[in-house]
Parts: sequence; C-alpha cells; structure tokens
Amino acid sequence: MASTAAVMERERLTAEMAFTPPIDGDEVADDQPRAPSIVIKIRRRLPDFARSVNLKYVKLGICSGIFPVPASWTLLALAPPLVAAAACSLRRLDLDVGVLRSFDSAAWLGTAMLLLLAVCFLKRPRPVYLVEFACYKPGDEHEISKDGFLDMTKSTGFFNADALDFQTKITKRSGLGDRTYLPSGIKSRPPQLSMAQARAEAQAVMFGCLDELFAATGIDPRRDVRVLIVNCSLFNPTPSLASMVVNHYKMREDIKSFNLGGMGCSAGLIAVDLARDLLQVNPDSYAVVVSTENITLNWYFGNDRSMLLSNCIFRMGGAAALLSNRRADARRAKYRLLHTVRTHKGAADERFNCVYQREDASGNVGVSLARELMAVAGNALKTNITTLGPLVLPLAEQLKFLRSLVLHRVLRARGVRPYMPDFGRAFEHFCVHAGGRAVLEEVQRSLGLDDVDMEPSKCTLHRFGNTSSSSLWYELAYAEAKGRVRRGHRVWQIGFGSGFKCNSAVWRALRDVPAVSLAGARGDRRGCNPWVDSLNSYPPKAYIS
Repeated sequence: MASTAAVMERERLTAEMAFTPPIDGDEVADDQPRAPSIVIKIRRRLPDFARSVNLKYVKLGICSGIFPVPASWTLLALAPPLVAAAACSLRRLDLDVGVLRSFDSAAWLGTAMLLLLAVCFLKRPRPVYLVEFACYKPGDEHEISKDGFLDMTKSTGFFNADALDFQTKITKRSGLGDRTYLPSGIKSRPPQLSMAQARAEAQAVMFGCLDELFAATGIDPRRDVRVLIVNCSLFNPTPSLASMVVNHYKMREDIKSFNLGGMGCSAGLIAVDLARDLLQVNPDSYAVVVSTENITLNWYFGNDRSMLLSNCIFRMGGAAALLSNRRADARRAKYRLLHTVRTHKGAADERFNCVYQREDASGNVGVSLARELMAVAGNALKTNITTLGPLVLPLAEQLKFLRSLVLHRVLRARGVRPYMPDFGRAFEHFCVHAGGRAVLEEVQRSLGLDDVDMEPSKCTLHRFGNTSSSSLWYELAYAEAKGRVRRGHRVWQIGFGSGFKCNSAVWRALRDVPAVSLAGARGDRRGCNPWVDSLNSYPPKAYIS
C-alpha cells in the first residue's frame, strides 16, 4: 500500500472516489438491498510549485524588475567616467582666475549629470496602452449544443463506436455549454472542408472583430495603423491572413505586418509581446493584434483518442486589440501593459511532442495531445510564475517566500513547508486560458485561487468553448461586462501553447470600465463585448450538466 502511494506521488496522480445511486432499472435479488456503486477516478495533477522552485528563474525575475533595460546600461556605465573627465579637465585648463571662477566645477558637474539624465529620460521605454479590444460573436446560425454536436459527429459516419463513446464522455464533462459555435463548413452535411470555407471562416472572424474595434475607437485602418500582427496556429494560407487584413482594409504601404503560425494557444500573448517591442522603436504608432484559430480545415475525422479531444472542446472565435504608444491615448485607453514573461520548454523532447500535429494510422491529420500534457503545462507554469513573482508580488509576500526558502533550502529545517505566495494580493483579475475544465481546476488548486477568480475562465469555456489564444480576451471582456474592472486593478493573463510554452501578460486598468447592458448596444451592432445578450445567465448554477 505504501509503495502504491509513493508511485502515485511520484507520478503526480490523485484518486477521487464518488458514489453513484442505484438505477431504478437495475435487477437485484428481492432479499438484498440496493447498494450504490463506487467510481474511482485517477487523474494527473499539476506539480507542487512550492516544493520545486528553481532559483535561477527567481533570479531572472529579480534582474528584470530591478536592473534597467539594456539600452540604458551603456548610458549609466558612462556616467562616472564622464563626470570624472569633466572634473579633471577643469584642473588642466590654462585659463586666468576670472575664467575659472565663471566656470565653477560644480556647474560643470551639474551640467554633465543633467545631460546624462536627459539622455536616460529620452531613452526610457515607451508606455504601451491597450486602447480597446473586441471579441467576435458568431451569428445564431453557427450555434451548436452538446447534443447537437454529438448528433453531428455520429451522422458523419467517420467514427467507430469506441470513438463515438469517447467523444460522448468527453463532451459531457468538458465544461462546455449548449451555446458554443462551429463554422458552416463543419456543420454542413456532408462536411464542406475546403480552402474556400476556411477562408470564409477566417474572414468572418477577423473582419467581424476588427470592424467593431475600428468603429469603437474611431481609428482609420487605411491611415492610422502602422503595425499589424495576426496569429493563427493551424491555418496559414498564401497570401497570409495578415495580407488578407491589409487587402480588406486597404492599409498603408509601409505597414509592418507579421503572421504568427504554429505557436498554439499562447500565441496571442506572444503577439502582444512582439507588438510591445515594435512600439518601442516606432513612436506615435498604433498596433493591431488579431488572435484567432481556424476550425474548418483542422477537424479530425479519425478514431485516435489522443486526437479526438480537440474536436470536443475547440470552437469558433477570435479577438482583436488596439495597442498604442501615443501618450495622448493614456486618457482614453483602458489598460497599460506592465510586464510580459515568456517561457519556452521546447528544448526537451517530451515537452516539444506533447502537442503535436501528425497523421494517425489511417492517414487522417489531427493534433495529438499526450498524456503528459498536464505535467508539462504545470512545469511551464511553475517556471513562468517563478520569474513573474518578483515583478508583481508585494514585498511582504516576497519576504515570506524568501524566509521559507532559506529555512527549507539552506538551513534544511524539518517540517517547514515552502511558502506558496498569495497571488491574490498581486492581482484583482485572473484570465487563465480556457483550455479545458481539468486544466482550469488544476490551476485553481495549485495557485490557491477562489471560485470568483476563476469565474471568467470557467464561464468563457462554458459559453464559447476553447477559442484558442483569443479566450483570454473573452475572459477579460466578461470581467468588464460585469462591471468589476476599476482604475488601478491589475489583470494577469496566462496562456499555454504547443512547443511547449507558457506566457503571461500583466495589465493595469487606467480607468473604471462600466458594465455592459443590452440596452446600450448600438442598433444591430453588439459592440466590442460578446457577453451583451447572455451576461444575465452567468455564472450558471452548474458548469457541467
């Protein structure tokens, strides 16, 4: 028994026991009472973050928060020798006493210091503002329920009985609701999986959210947008999706456009990080980030269980965000970007292969999710938050963590459990990628978050499903729709993606964001927030029914 417990602890497995009442139709002997059945579930959990802290990532976070950016290192390094040279030059000047009195050494030193301070001020990082963002809400013709999805899956005739049974079990406990969305090509009978249908889906999603974004901000895409970044992992046609946007909106010829592919569900935050870097070298500019995933050409029609999971949880969706480094936009922007932390674990084969697009034994292409995915995601998250912690945690939390670390690692004190920082003291809002019910539950348990902290993520999964990298924006839109975002609040966005990657972005609200209402919608336009007509139904009484 002890060896079994040790194996479960080493493999990070947890056992859950549940009792199910007897079914009325069960046949039992007349002299025997009906007994409930026992169901034991073995699940893989995330690693214990507090017990396995790598100090090099703590050091990385501390260095990022304390030391200046590399562009300023040269200026600060030159300050002492320049000041010393100015002082020495005064002593070597062959001038009369009157001239020396007029050029006092203190004035020279002060001038040198002011010059250096002015250069450092001009070289400081430009602030990056999130002016507005918009999430795409498909039309009612794309809506599909869980039962409708299962009926559609069965009617295709591509899946055997075991595959249908597996998809039924996954769908019932996935955490998705009955109002998610699928593209027309998937819902058609028979399915219409063509390049034309895939382009139609991409255009509907991207142009839908961009139209709302430009209408809400008053930005002229033909003149004002200087940076465009589009991320979509599995659909990368020629010309690219970024070129599709440029062509549709007739954008300027010198626009800097980028198309990110194959980077998984964390690509949205990678795009934000790239936009931030580009805005540092392009003054007074707007950058547009579009995050989406294409479903039409990436539906799996085989019977490999590792590839069927994506059919059950991925749904249609997308989002667009307008970023700016214009200081004039600080008055109307919603948020300011404080930090981005990117973690890439792709050097290890196990982590690189845990989310992998391949062919099954029958030649059907799909995305395979390995059984080690939960452990890999937990390891990446641990590294990411270890780096992020010194940048965002209050000093009191950092001191508690340092004390427990010294007792545990240096003094080898017995019975001292490493302290897990309370991230609830660093953030008011948590947007965890809605990758699936099990992932959200494990992140909540590992970080010690409350139900209200996970409400945006769980409600997004229930209402819209897994919309890949754009799910983080649906979650932030939920918090805004409820009227919970206030000036000074901090938002933590966490994304996971193939490779394997875990990325974080930290925002600070610059103003109160009022709650949305159906009465405030503009005619036929729903505005930038996709929760307008369903907000009163959330949170549901039960996420799984």
